[in-house]
Amino acid sequence: MLSLSNLTRAAVRSRGLPSLPSLGNLRLMSSDDPLQSEREAMPYDCLIVGGGPAGLAAAIRMKQLAIENDKDVSVCVLEKGSEIGAHILSGNVFEPRALEELFPDYKNMDVPPPLDTEVKEDVFLYLTETGSVGIPNVLLPSELHNDGNYIISLSQLCRWLGTQAEELGVEIFPGFAASEVIYGEDGSVKGIATRDVGISKEGEAKGTFERGMELHARQTLFAEGARGSCSEELMEKFNLREGVQPQTFGLGVKEVWEIPEE
Repeated sequence: MLSLSNLTRAAVRSRGLPSLPSLGNLRLMSSDDPLQSEREAMPYDCLIVGGGPAGLAAAIRMKQLAIENDKDVSVCVLEKGSEIGAHILSGNVFEPRALEELFPDYKNMDVPPPLDTEVKEDVFLYLTETGSVGIPNVLLPSELHNDGNYIISLSQLCRWLGTQAEELGVEIFPGFAASEVIYGEDGSVKGIATRDVGISKEGEAKGTFERGMELHARQTLFAEGARGSCSEELMEKFNLREGVQPQTFGLGVKEVWEIPEE
């Protein structure tokens, strides 16, 4: 069975760790109760929780800056989906400005990003119970104008970003969710732990039990998306909502058409 422990042991050998002695070496402690045994711990310079567009872009930019400054910076992305893009189901009208900042020459890359359908026309309709009323584009705010944007699959874009990140040396671990935040003695964020597996309904360790893994980092970036469990915990612990505008959410309806290739 593929496990994060096996993956990180291989990463240790390939990267020649430990590189961050202040965070501790890879360790494995034993205990009579497997549920209470200490976890293995893996150190990184930067840990990013979430393999969506924001998390992957941050990982790529971190590596780009490290290369520009001739620094060896270890970057890890943890993604709960079985693969990058697995939990990104949305279509998207994509504004390429951020991509241009990340990859200024992206249009001439050997494998360019999947921006295949450019927006040619905007139609804005006000729906009633019996019909619809068209709103002239001249009356719409600039945020609703999509000239120069692209209609894309966000999942495909994430997979492309994941490939670019790995080519730069980012280590990506899909299929592992962050289950808890790890704090240092001073109360600062030290990293995260993944969930234990192989636990029965009665809460006992089964024969397939495997302890979760701790990932430690000098900097931990949480890119879980809206209402991520770790992010919610941190916002409450550090009172990050005080004096700021609360998040707002909108409801949308979407339909997907499957069209034969011919």
